[in-house]
Amino acid sequence: MINRIMANVDVKLGIKHILERVEQAYSKRSPDIRNAKPSLVAVSKTKPIEMIVDAYSAGQRHFGENYVKELWEKSTSELINAQCPDICWHFIGHLQSSSVNKLLKVPRLDMVETLDSIKLANELNKKWGNVSPNKPLKVLVQVNTSQEEAKSGIEPSAVTDLYRHITENCKHLLPKGVMTIGKFGYDYSLGPNPDFVCLLDCHKNVCDTFNLSPEDVHISMGMSDDFEQAIEMGSTIVRVGSSIFGYRPKKIDGADA
Repeated sequence: MINRIMANVDVKLGIKHILERVEQAYSKRSPDIRNAKPSLVAVSKTKPIEMIVDAYSAGQRHFGENYVKELWEKSTSELINAQCPDICWHFIGHLQSSSVNKLLKVPRLDMVETLDSIKLANELNKKWGNVSPNKPLKVLVQVNTSQEEAKSGIEPSAVTDLYRHITENCKHLLPKGVMTIGKFGYDYSLGPNPDFVCLLDCHKNVCDTFNLSPEDVHISMGMSDDFEQAIEMGSTIVRVGSSIFGYRPKKIDGADA
């Protein structure tokens, strides 16, 4: 089954094409936008580890997973450990307190992009302090820019308060920016994506409130369907899955990359 899936998808070519499109979109960004150059997180959820190894061999280092159990299984596999020694994992799914312990034991966990409450921040801070007391865990504040009940994320108006709490009270966490999933299927003939506009406002508020340079605060927005528009608007992290690894059926909540 795995061989059949991989035979239909050229992962290395997919990585090459996506990186080319990232560069093209970045070249169209207004020089007035001072945000950092965008980087790619390859979303490998539901895909076999052999595809991850293929992407790694093409130079990709950052991979995103939505489910703690799947991330744990992939990150501890013999094949990944043998052939992908510098892999960096991003957790990009909804994180429940009951799963924190297992997530924080994932080898080479680089970033949690979905921190959305003071409670979760405190839990991550406490547990990561036991796992790696001398190296803070990078986190992004997830914002529910579309105000959809089915989506996780903090209210836009509460972003700076959560950011302040992490900065002042969570010494084992390193806040690195903001993230959104946003509403799917936006019609760009109507103008800029309002979810992206909202996240950019959150980014500006964080930079202004804490006197931070825009280049130092990440904006994680944009997936397979809209990462180019996101980059032009200022995204610094795009999460792309199906355009690299092939089609996957969308879940009911639409949380696909």
